[in-house]
Amino acid sequence: MNRRVRSTVQAGRMVTGIMCMMMLFPFTGKTALRIAAGKAGDGPKIVNIVNFIRLLEPRDEKITQDVLYQTVVKQTEIMQQYDLGGTFLLQYDALMDTRYQQLLKSLPREKYEIGAWWELPQPLVEKAGFRWRGRYPWDWHADVGFSTGYTPEEREKLVDVYMADFKAVFGYYPRSVASWFIDAHTLNYMYDKYGIVASANCKDQYGTDGYTLWGGYWNQAYYPSRINSYMPAQHAKNQLPVPIFRMLGSDPIRQYDLHLGARRQGVITLEPVYPRAGGDSTWVHWFMREFVEGASLAFNYTQAGQENSFTWKEMEKGFLIQMPLIAQLRNEGKIRVETLEASGKWFKEKFPVTPATAFTVNNDLPGSDLKTVWFNSRFYRLNLLWENGQLRIRDVHLFDEKLPSIYTTQKATSNECVFLTLPFVDGYLWSKKDHYAGMRFKALVNGKEEIIQGGDPVITEPAAGKLHVSWPLKNIGGSFEMDITEKTMKVQLKGNRQKVNWFLDMTTAGNAALPFRNIRTDRIECESEGLPYAVKAVKGKFSAPGEGIVFRASPRSNVISLDFSNGN
Repeated sequence: MNRRVRSTVQAGRMVTGIMCMMMLFPFTGKTALRIAAGKAGDGPKIVNIVNFIRLLEPRDEKITQDVLYQTVVKQTEIMQQYDLGGTFLLQYDALMDTRYQQLLKSLPREKYEIGAWWELPQPLVEKAGFRWRGRYPWDWHADVGFSTGYTPEEREKLVDVYMADFKAVFGYYPRSVASWFIDAHTLNYMYDKYGIVASANCKDQYGTDGYTLWGGYWNQAYYPSRINSYMPAQHAKNQLPVPIFRMLGSDPIRQYDLHLGARRQGVITLEPVYPRAGGDSTWVHWFMREFVEGASLAFNYTQAGQENSFTWKEMEKGFLIQMPLIAQLRNEGKIRVETLEASGKWFKEKFPVTPATAFTVNNDLPGSDLKTVWFNSRFYRLNLLWENGQLRIRDVHLFDEKLPSIYTTQKATSNECVFLTLPFVDGYLWSKKDHYAGMRFKALVNGKEEIIQGGDPVITEPAAGKLHVSWPLKNIGGSFEMDITEKTMKVQLKGNRQKVNWFLDMTTAGNAALPFRNIRTDRIECESEGLPYAVKAVKGKFSAPGEGIVFRASPRSNVISLDFSNGN
């Protein structure tokens, strides 16, 4: 990312995320994993190869402007070798450099998109008429190098200067504008005045490089609220009709609670610079297999590519692993490789509002039995995690377009920034290393509470926007049949001939700051970020049994059905 290592990779001071990966995956080498076609009924599997370009890297004198330029040259050569189109996004200082102009103009326009990378370096800020407050000509702090650090009026001027100079160079306005985060005012202005069709922001992360985006539409893409670029809108009238794609290809299992209890997360992503993730053949083949084969509903999405700040030396191995594989899957008709602009246009033509999507892992890396599914809709996100035959609801965050972001109207006052949604289950922030928070499936067996044990789940898409999970059980018999839809999650125990007292218990680490204000039989009332919200029990009931259990959801007629739409 911007971020994280770039210079430190080059200098050998690897971030702790990589150290953790070495412990997680003690294997290397090329592994040819069979990748089957996705399930019938699933939407397309879309890959954007996005490389974004900076002119300079002030944190390491060895990373010269020529090193950065040659990195982009190599990226274009490899992509053309495998006939892979993609998107190149230019920071302003790189936009104004004649070498990048000539290189990118030489690429076939029908296959390659040139767009904007919305970090704000000194030349852009000064040309817009403002004083540069950075430590270097490009400064990655949120109050200097990003639009969050400027007033709404200043943001518009910055956009106008960039757009005018981009058009002077390329003859048109950029159609895609991406960054680790862009405030809603800037995105609204870019759409309303310049007609952008796609954007992208950082994957979910907590504290990495000082940037927190937590609880959002996991991976995939969404239409944001007009007053909060991180919050998916529930209604077309309140949404900005520019889809925001989530970048970097997070590991669906490990990224979420990496470095639990630390102030900042590490990174496990498709980025080719990471030698035990996007730079490892086993991990890459595993990730792409699950990406293609797992149930995904409307579509599945991932972003490949890398910023030039990491340098070709550091990304070469991973890039040369990924590009042939992506080309092979494209040739076999298993994925679509397209520009960010093309994906944005397709999304807008296909979906009037944000669709329900999923990312499913049926089989983990060698030596692990973990399985997971992430479900998203415009109302909430949900994560299920299976480990050692047990199921934990690891994450539920609700979305509400009425929750504004402070950055929409105000300047950032810190070198860090935070984007959040509305938590109901948070298996990262509410956990400690000795206790992972979440909702666990339990039952009374011979008068004693036991964690329910089961076999491998079967995850399917029985209808558009509906995910079905069938989990066969061992210690109580039968199966849990789960239907997850745009607004609700329904859990039903079937096939058990004996009456079983089962329930879901929510537990957290003892000192977690929780949003729960009132636990009633039919609803749990919460408040976060100053906004009240609630989860309703459509069928079943809530209680607060105490003794370390925050709340319990119990069935009625063997069914628990929860509504996560918050009345929207």
